[in-house]
Amino acid sequence: MEKIRVIDSHTAGEPTRLVVSGAPDLGGGILAERFARLRENFDWLRTSLCLEPRASEAAVGALLCEPDDPANDAAVIFFNNSGYLGMCGHATIGLVATLEYLGKMQAGEYRIETPVGVVGAKLHGNGRVTVSNVASYRLRKDLAVEAEGYGTVKGDIAWGGNWFFLVRDPGIGLQKANLEKLMGFAKAVRKGLETAGIRGDDGGEIDHIEVVGDGDEGVDSRNFVLCPGAEYDRSPCGTGVSAKLACLYVDGDLKEGEVWRQAGILGGVFEGKVSIVNGEIIPEITGEAFVTAVTEIVFSPGDPYQHGIS
Repeated sequence: MEKIRVIDSHTAGEPTRLVVSGAPDLGGGILAERFARLRENFDWLRTSLCLEPRASEAAVGALLCEPDDPANDAAVIFFNNSGYLGMCGHATIGLVATLEYLGKMQAGEYRIETPVGVVGAKLHGNGRVTVSNVASYRLRKDLAVEAEGYGTVKGDIAWGGNWFFLVRDPGIGLQKANLEKLMGFAKAVRKGLETAGIRGDDGGEIDHIEVVGDGDEGVDSRNFVLCPGAEYDRSPCGTGVSAKLACLYVDGDLKEGEVWRQAGILGGVFEGKVSIVNGEIIPEITGEAFVTAVTEIVFSPGDPYQHGIS
């Protein structure tokens, strides 16, 4: 009977499930090679941990790996109910909080390898975590897309570790009470992008839709983020905030080092700012995660749903 140990946490309400032992052997090589082996040969790990009957489909899984470069402190591969993520801000915060819980990290600065590059992480003495993300940028501004039922909408394509289409709230209202309507709108926008064949500059799918609105009550903006797999991000979304910060900076609406407070659909807040390093926009996202469970995943022989219900 196989067993895998995971530690669950949430960051502003968005769950992370970190695999700490018992995962399949991905062999040697750089992280990209191990990532490919996981996706091609061991996808059952993703489906087992992120789908029913063991999980909510909002959960993001994270596989803790040895780093390629010994100068780095950890490596991680992210996945969710529909596939794999290049980077995940909330899950990186959850990773650091979990490693602190395990006694493997103390207040200080760390370097973490992800499939899209090395990110920085600072664990503060109060338990909060700042993630220095990969370089982020806007690819296109005010791109028109046909969204069925909503007509033509305009938004920005931006990279924050994943591809995003950032579009203004059409008047639905960025409150949890309006989730069904927000989901419908965001899905229509994503379908419009797919139908038009609009993709990122590396050919990547624009699979995150970020609906943005004005701020209130001490925050600069509110958002709703539709993630791949048709679930919504409970947090403000770390890579989504990164994409937003990049757009703000190039438009001249955010200065280097200026703090931006971004609220998610549940009201949780990430603080963000940008640094310019060698001409590139490096977003810094600060938030807090809480460990919620230490779990031993059991694969019982004969269980028809041991690898998830897909």
